[in-house]
Amino acid sequence: MLELHDCEQCTACDLALTRQRVVISRGAASARLMLIGEAPGAREDALGQPFVGRSGQLLDRLLLEVGLNPEKDLYICNAVKCRPPQNRRPKRGELTACRPWLDRQIDLVDPAVIVLLGATAVDSLLGIKTGMTQLRGQWLSWNGRSVMPIFHPSYLLRNPSTAADAPTALTRADLTAVQQRLCER
Repeated sequence: MLELHDCEQCTACDLALTRQRVVISRGAASARLMLIGEAPGAREDALGQPFVGRSGQLLDRLLLEVGLNPEKDLYICNAVKCRPPQNRRPKRGELTACRPWLDRQIDLVDPAVIVLLGATAVDSLLGIKTGMTQLRGQWLSWNGRSVMPIFHPSYLLRNPSTAADAPTALTRADLTAVQQRLCER
């Protein structure tokens, strides 16, 4: 059986050759809500925690706005545990190599609700390649769990409009729906 600390020694793909640290998770391991992103960035690689750079800071603010404490109410991880060079999108083989670690995290945390941050996370977990503008905000089901795809926070940083129909406002609405779903379960 895979133990998460064994992930730190993983050499299943070439990302092991360029990483500083394996980035496993942050937050509460007993949370009913799990957020899954794409892969660590430079700051995450340096610190060993997911979503601690600019994208993570924005994500934390949005979560707090809807009443979710990022350290107590959820568990955050990535589909890939090592930083791809130049923050490129993970390759199919890298996603495949990390999938047993992601599956183990899901098994251990056993969340009722999963939020997928961006298209790579959606593809990695669900195998769906549809664009995020079509998927975001829709409840899906996977292995008996409610799954909500939302825009990745880096997309929000690239599209900073404050309009009511802008990505940030839509993401805030999606996270509100997630909070409501958690209250129902």
